[in-house]
Amino acid sequence: MHQRLALIDMGTNTFHLLIVELPATGQTEPTVLLRTKVGVKLGEGGISNGEIAPEAYARALHTLQAFQEEIELHQVQDVRATATSAVRVAHNGQELVKDIFEQTGIRVEVIPGAREAELICKGIRQAVALGTEPNLLMDIGGGSVEFIIANASTIFWKQSFEIGAQRMLDMFFRHDPLLPADVQDEQAYLRTTLAPLLAAIEHFRPENLVGASGTFDTLGDMQAARAGEDYMHQPPARTISLESFRQSYEQLLRLSHAERLQLPGMTPLRADMIVVACVLIDLVLQYGPFTRITASAYALKEGLLAEMLEQQ
Repeated sequence: MHQRLALIDMGTNTFHLLIVELPATGQTEPTVLLRTKVGVKLGEGGISNGEIAPEAYARALHTLQAFQEEIELHQVQDVRATATSAVRVAHNGQELVKDIFEQTGIRVEVIPGAREAELICKGIRQAVALGTEPNLLMDIGGGSVEFIIANASTIFWKQSFEIGAQRMLDMFFRHDPLLPADVQDEQAYLRTTLAPLLAAIEHFRPENLVGASGTFDTLGDMQAARAGEDYMHQPPARTISLESFRQSYEQLLRLSHAERLQLPGMTPLRADMIVVACVLIDLVLQYGPFTRITASAYALKEGLLAEMLEQQ
């Protein structure tokens, strides 16, 4: 049997598990044996106070135990697990890492924002042909948002901001649907917080916004459903027109939680977060000469896999 790897990405909203078998001689691509995700909502009820709440803590341990069962079932030899914003900033984050190791044997590496941005870029490059021009890459997590300006070979600029969807939800989701004043307040806050990004966009003038995260997946699904296309099977990369984004954004602002849940591709985990996330996307689009949005189904864990394959 060829070597098998398991990659775990413990995000603030969602935990991902990817199990692959390394390519045999003559093959170029690893074989995906399992790709699964669980809405753990690690940031719920505590991220804005710098802690992982007891219910979220228990969900995290339960999910890692389930992942460990899959890892044993697939006879995996090597496990790499990373944790990002929620664990990074929580005062009990290291305690969770310790409990995970004691209960499952899985060692979790808590990675800084800059490293997270690099891995996301590497992952996106596996799905999207970035070409020679600068692109703005954006990964909206629950705790942090990573922005990278890069082409196929070079990272020109990168920064991680602690403005993830769960944090924006805690700060600005005061009414459902959001009122115009809520949207204005969020965008005013983001304009100040994202000043370094807005300066970088002005300098590099990227025309393509590449989004990796559940928000962009759902925006792609909404576009596909409107066109009568199959939205159940996501390609590694797909284009979302600016017009389609506007249409989706206006619709999301208009609908209530219950109505948003009826939209194709929507999950309970994302039904509120997508609204504050789209306020962020809308702000970013105002500041650059963007002509299109590309949604990447690949992000951090695929970047980690690519890095591991390079080291083989």
